[in-house]
Amino acid sequence: MANNKLVKIKLVKSLIGSSEAQRKVAQSLGLRKLNQVVEHYNSDTIMGMANKISHLVEVSE
Repeated sequence: MANNKLVKIKLVKSLIGSSEAQRKVAQSLGLRKLNQVVEHYNSDTIMGMANKISHLVEVSE
């Protein structure tokens, strides 16, 4: 893996009212509470998951 940059993903909107699939994506990213920030290595998998719930999260490098 050539790209070892860390990205910060912050849950900025509540999961209440979101679909079960969106909740599972947030959970698998490690997001459980509002305003929680997790760090992951920048990969296609992680960015795809963040894109799936882009209306709920904020991604920064």
